[in-house]
Amino acid sequence: MTQAPFDELAGDYDQWFERNGCTYSSELSALRASLPAGLGLEIGVGTGRFAAPLAISVGLDPSVPMLRAAAGRGVPVVRGLAERLPFRDGAFDFALLVTVLCFVKDPLAALREAFRVTRPDGRLIVGLLDRASPLGKVYEVKAAESRFYGTARFLSVQEAEGLMLDAGWHVEGVRQAVFDKEVQATFLEGHGQGLFAVISARK
Repeated sequence: MTQAPFDELAGDYDQWFERNGCTYSSELSALRASLPAGLGLEIGVGTGRFAAPLAISVGLDPSVPMLRAAAGRGVPVVRGLAERLPFRDGAFDFALLVTVLCFVKDPLAALREAFRVTRPDGRLIVGLLDRASPLGKVYEVKAAESRFYGTARFLSVQEAEGLMLDAGWHVEGVRQAVFDKEVQATFLEGHGQGLFAVISARK
């Protein structure tokens, strides 16, 4: 799981949510509808923009500036890598990854670690920017010019589901949000049209 460029751009990253409130609200709605109850771990917690409103129990990230911001929002934080989680087997009821798989060096290893640290019948929720969606294709073209996404390797929903299956997860459903530039704080079932996809799976 890579820290760069987030150590240097943690503040700018966090301000994105202020400038794009409708998009943020739409993503939160889709995640909230998919989130199970229980003790949850957010892998790649960033500045806590999702963990705090979703009441996630623990957030993990390799970036110290990001962790400080998340802790400032009241999120209990641990420094670590998605591919080598510093938790015992079965420690959590569910794991959450939001726009993280595109940045980790080994997405399959990260998903296997999420599998390891969740209890039997535990859950996984993955939020991603679907590169097969109309806006996802635009993002992929412009990624090289972005301070945040220059190193990202976007996945389609199908690609992410394939990795999840390889890691042992059973995919249960997908929700989508962020459909065009006139973003509304809503989501729909399925995928293919919305930029932001939320995939739910069970152990």
